[in-house]
Amino acid sequence: MHERSKPRVLIVTPAAANANNGNWQTAWRWAGFLRPEFDVSIDQQWRGDPQDVLLALHARRSAGDIAAWAKAQGANSRAKGLCVVLTGTDLYRDIETDASAKQSLELARTLVVLQEKGPDRLSAAHRDKTRVIFQSTSPRQKLAKTNRHLRVVMVGHLRDEKSPQTLFAAARLLQPHGSILIDHIGDPLDPGLAQQARNTASACPNYRWLGGLNHEGTRRHIQRAHLLVHASKMEGGAHVVMEAVCSGTPVLASNVDGNVGMLGEQYPGYFDVGNAAALAAMLGAIRNEQTANGGFAPSSLYARMENQCARRAALFAPQKEKSALIMLVKALLKDVHAGK
Repeated sequence: MHERSKPRVLIVTPAAANANNGNWQTAWRWAGFLRPEFDVSIDQQWRGDPQDVLLALHARRSAGDIAAWAKAQGANSRAKGLCVVLTGTDLYRDIETDASAKQSLELARTLVVLQEKGPDRLSAAHRDKTRVIFQSTSPRQKLAKTNRHLRVVMVGHLRDEKSPQTLFAAARLLQPHGSILIDHIGDPLDPGLAQQARNTASACPNYRWLGGLNHEGTRRHIQRAHLLVHASKMEGGAHVVMEAVCSGTPVLASNVDGNVGMLGEQYPGYFDVGNAAALAAMLGAIRNEQTANGGFAPSSLYARMENQCARRAALFAPQKEKSALIMLVKALLKDVHAGK
């Protein structure tokens, strides 16, 4: 008797492996979670080959594949086997302005958002078919860190959505604080922003732009830092935020839904988008806390952020994400087999 073949799952991501960005990392990790229970492949498009389930990352950039899948099913909405995973630019820009992104919402049988504030951006009809699946990362040992200086890291390719300009301006404001050291990791996707990074490094001895690093090197920098700065204008659920949380490194984050949905409504480490003065003031205050008592007191802002991050870390456990993902695929397959 022949063994029954495994259900086929295709993950479509607009990002190639060499992009080293959040979309690719999600696709690669999800494929690992779904094997060996399913026959999983990753591609930048659906090529019309037989598949049971399509997990499409990005409503706008994967819109052609989403529409092609729905057409093959003869569906104008809720196409069987089709899940659309919404990114930050989807949720906080494209579904308001882009017709193809809006159509992707209609065509999906299931929508997935990557943080708990994501459903707030959707209509009631779309929320009804939406699941929140937090992404995950392996925990890292929390390291002992010196009080001789405050080491800060920002991680994100140099593009406008990540608002590196906020960090550049904060670094200039912090020049008098020679003991606040800022490392900036990210590829130069925008040449103008790359030049601003070089100019900031020349003007500010406390700021270093390290360019792009591999994933392991980036995680080590996050693990060694006292703080991660995440200044984005929009986010769907940033990998670097959960990687910091799961490394015992608190986050100073822009007050946008994508960050609040990761860190929680009551988290004390937010600053307004683009407000470099507020970011610099928070970093200066944290450095003053650090030096006042030879370390951080239990009531300090730093300690409160650290405690909140520790409470949130359980949300980003790999087994939790794996279980949610397998439940998602099984629910999609159930609809397929029911002929809906």
